[in-house]
Amino acid sequence: MLDLKSIEKAKDRLEGVAHRTPFSYAPNLSKISGYEVYLKKENLQLTGAFKLRGAFNKIASLVEEGKIGGVVAASAGNHAQGVAFSAKYFNIDAIIVMPDSTPLTKVQGVREFGATVILRGANYDEAYSYAIDYAKSNKKDFVHPFTDKSVMAGQGTVALEMLEEIDDLDAIVVPVGGGGLISGIGVATKAINPDIKLIGVASLGASAMKNSYDKKEAQSTKSVRTIADGIAVRDASPITLKYILDTVDSLELVSEDEIAEAILFLLEKQKLLVEGEGSVGVASLMQGRLNLPKGSKVGVVLSGGNIDVTMLSLIIEKGLVKSSRKMKLSVIMIDKAGSLMHFTELLTKVGANIVQIGYDRTSIDLEFGDAVVSVDLETKGEEHQDEVRDILTKYEFKFKEIR
Repeated sequence: MLDLKSIEKAKDRLEGVAHRTPFSYAPNLSKISGYEVYLKKENLQLTGAFKLRGAFNKIASLVEEGKIGGVVAASAGNHAQGVAFSAKYFNIDAIIVMPDSTPLTKVQGVREFGATVILRGANYDEAYSYAIDYAKSNKKDFVHPFTDKSVMAGQGTVALEMLEEIDDLDAIVVPVGGGGLISGIGVATKAINPDIKLIGVASLGASAMKNSYDKKEAQSTKSVRTIADGIAVRDASPITLKYILDTVDSLELVSEDEIAEAILFLLEKQKLLVEGEGSVGVASLMQGRLNLPKGSKVGVVLSGGNIDVTMLSLIIEKGLVKSSRKMKLSVIMIDKAGSLMHFTELLTKVGANIVQIGYDRTSIDLEFGDAVVSVDLETKGEEHQDEVRDILTKYEFKFKEIR
């Protein structure tokens, strides 16, 4: 059974293995949200995410039962590393099936823990199907990322640590994908203090569990599309849904832009690198989705920090544009000596710093005698950008902004 006793037993197994991650006050988030906010920093966990807890508890329980023939898992991310680390700890074989499109850095990260990686399938679902068949045919134990009760019990240890440090929380905010984390946290939290509100947050681009929660039966979506790849689950599980319906007080959705804004906020204001999955709770806070009384004491789980650097650079770039700290322009000018110099002198006059510039006189979309300049500018906010617009308009440059 998934109950408080099994979660406490998982905590004993994890002692000295998983980090007891910081659970600390967040002044900037508290100020903008109107709540007293504390962040549970599972992005600082040993493998960079909470998934280690569930994987280790599951594999430890298998070893206690004498099952040491090896384990199989399907994952393109944090669960894979958790299983690989845990198998290495117990000196048993681990086979991780990952989709063909998995980034090389993630594949290497799993191999560094000693696991064997099999690349199979165009997506997670195809990799999962292959992994199930592989485990059966090779008589190995399959470690599911969220529907297994030992895995959920391991994830529930996050709540035990939070409530040991701050026992008078009014609410706990948890990311939701497959539902393993919030199931474990929900069972633990409601057993200790049923008055604590449990709020789940999912991505709008992966809304299967939200739809299931609303309709009170498991639902599937045709596809998922989200930067929060750790919660990009297409099909809701009836197993985790049962625990969610029993323990979760509300389940909210956040958009891709809201997740990206939260990632950037945590990086800039809290000095924390958090992946999309781990940032959804903060996104819901920033967007005022929690509907709690002002001054409520709120714990938010930052579930992981293994963000792809390419995705991070894209989020930073878009964030700079959205916050008016970067301006991208396409400018038409007469193609003659001195035109470009005149243009850059105007930008210098208003203090806009050029970080990238391109000059094209050959585009078929141009009139004869014209050229187009693409330029990226560092700016100091919306008022500064208005100065750039005003001076270009005054000197009759034709331009458009690129966002």
